[in-house]
Amino acid sequence: MASPLSIQLYTLRDRIAADRDGTLARLAEIGYRSVEPYDPTADPAGFRKTADELGLVVPSTHAYALFSKDAGEVFEAVRTTGTDRAIIPGGIDHDEFTTLDGLQRVADTLNGFAAKAAEHDALIGYHNHWWEIEPRFEGRTALEVLAGLLAPEVFLEVDTYWAAVGGADVPALLRTLGDRVYALHVKDGPGVKDEPHTAVGKGTIDVPPILAAAPGAVRIVELDSCAGDVFEAVAESHAYLTELEGRA
Repeated sequence: MASPLSIQLYTLRDRIAADRDGTLARLAEIGYRSVEPYDPTADPAGFRKTADELGLVVPSTHAYALFSKDAGEVFEAVRTTGTDRAIIPGGIDHDEFTTLDGLQRVADTLNGFAAKAAEHDALIGYHNHWWEIEPRFEGRTALEVLAGLLAPEVFLEVDTYWAAVGGADVPALLRTLGDRVYALHVKDGPGVKDEPHTAVGKGTIDVPPILAAAPGAVRIVELDSCAGDVFEAVAESHAYLTELEGRA
């Protein structure tokens, strides 16, 4: 059975800052049964209690906090939220992705996090933007080269929108990365940098072939920014993807 459609809570960061529990309740009312936190260290026990009450599961969480907080504290929070998968969504100098030496340093950083994660029965993943896609090495994106340098347990969460903006043939990229891909960030918009995103299905991204190229990956809706009402956008995204993939 396919995992439930999820949503990255960064999409609703302003609403969560004002009323976390009310925001989670509204997402559950829309039909989401899965959420991906962006800061697991923010009251993880309270978050888990509310998520349990609403029937929300957590397939993974972003863990930018690993760059600034004790790893043990972060992984304890990750596990408390209900997952064993922590994802690095940034925090690495973009220039590191433009050279082979830089990519090796990135891999060393991520592999180091993975070793710390293993001490807490957790896993590390990496989430791309466009700057891991634009640099090419003999026709391969920096992300593909990086994947070959990572420890086998390090997984990828491919942001399909930024992969497209970076110039990738996204279905081909996903097929190349194969089983390394645990999750997809599914988003839509005008397909350029520095412009607001739209509900999935309302922008320029050809979503169906992207999803078909990674049928087993967790689908996670995200809007980095939204020109209209964000709850309308996440509801429209849920309706579109539910119909597209025949999800419950």
